[in-house]
Amino acid sequence: MGAKVECPHITFNALTQTSPYPMAIHTREDLKEGKLKGISRLKLSCNLEEFPTEILTLADTLEILDLSGNKLKSLPADISRLTKLKIAFFSDNLFTAYPTELAGCKQLSMIGFKANKITIIPENAFTPALRWLILTDNCISEIPASLGDCPLLQKLMLAGNQLSSLPSSLANCTNLELLRISANQFESLPDWLLTMPRLTWLAFAGNPLNAHLRPQHSLPEITWSSLVIAEQLGEGASGIISRAQWQQEEVAVKVFKGAITSDGLPADEMKACMAIGQHPNLINVIGKVIDHPEDKEGLVFTIIPAHFRNLGGPPNFETCTRDTFPEGTLFSMQDCICILQGMASVLHHLHQQGIVHADFYAHNILIDTTGFPLLSDFGAANFYDTNDKQLSEAIERMEIRAFGCLIDDLTARTDIQEPNTLKLLNRLKTMCMQEEVLQRPTFKQVIDELVALS
Repeated sequence: MGAKVECPHITFNALTQTSPYPMAIHTREDLKEGKLKGISRLKLSCNLEEFPTEILTLADTLEILDLSGNKLKSLPADISRLTKLKIAFFSDNLFTAYPTELAGCKQLSMIGFKANKITIIPENAFTPALRWLILTDNCISEIPASLGDCPLLQKLMLAGNQLSSLPSSLANCTNLELLRISANQFESLPDWLLTMPRLTWLAFAGNPLNAHLRPQHSLPEITWSSLVIAEQLGEGASGIISRAQWQQEEVAVKVFKGAITSDGLPADEMKACMAIGQHPNLINVIGKVIDHPEDKEGLVFTIIPAHFRNLGGPPNFETCTRDTFPEGTLFSMQDCICILQGMASVLHHLHQQGIVHADFYAHNILIDTTGFPLLSDFGAANFYDTNDKQLSEAIERMEIRAFGCLIDDLTARTDIQEPNTLKLLNRLKTMCMQEEVLQRPTFKQVIDELVALS
């Protein structure tokens, strides 16, 4: 594997877990001594048990606050003095109730409380400016109806809680595009959720509603002792991947951690990888690891040649739900068609088996120098019942919208030497991204359009 393709099976977007910016960790001493005056970004992780009041002296400039990895249980009432605060992270603390004091920070649009002990979220706890809310890995059983009063909400991360329903008022959040409700207690999905005009990336594995659905494929068992583990290639939220030798063949081995991620449970990712079957645009799963010395689960994959690279980069705070690309990125029309045909084919293959990728993004696609694509990272994948016509049609059309986003990403960065082809691709994008869910095409229809276009 090359440097740009460290770990395609566990692509990990840090945006769903911690701060979206690389931030140096500051010291409490520097804060107390006034050495941080005028900064816009503050990160403290030093076993804090109380909110440092000195932070409030930064009110004129502070925009990003990261107090993850402490022992905080509450926030001061006058935190609203931080009038310029836009991003706040309190992950890995000891909150048991969501602090309503944050509602006084009127510009606060991104909030993270991953891995606390929250059981209660009072009504009117959020500011209408909210775009991105992370409540992964808590003990929440009910979402307040007032969340529906956040019209700008685009990302909502609720995996690993005790939810069995969502407030119907959430249907008012018509800008919602990414929703993670994996590893909860849902017996079904509400009908209104399946009609939301922009919902594109929905992860719901690990709930009673799909507990009866199982992989249709079995994998060969590969003993841990038969693997000669070499260097670590990468680490993500759900596991560690290493280079290895197996029967004189170079392979990649992923060992799952078992902890909840923002996408859901690693066990569900493993089930999806076992079920995807064979396809030219998939990374081949060779077998399942058994007899791990620490009783961990793992999979063995075909290793990816070094000349493959990630098609795009993950979203940042500004783009929120859309991928990023280096300045000057330009795709040939031939590459665009090759990428789109390969991805439409592999997604059709998955949906025929009742599997939705649920994280279909350019940053989870690998391409070689010819534009040949591979789809990776099944951390958010779900099984769904293809016999449920209403559900299956809506789920496929959600992923069709994600495909439309990919068309948009590519056509915005392609040459215009073939204006007729570009015009036809833009027409297909419009079809895929229209807000009436069931009016979008199926993947079979998309494939036919692309074949006719090429």
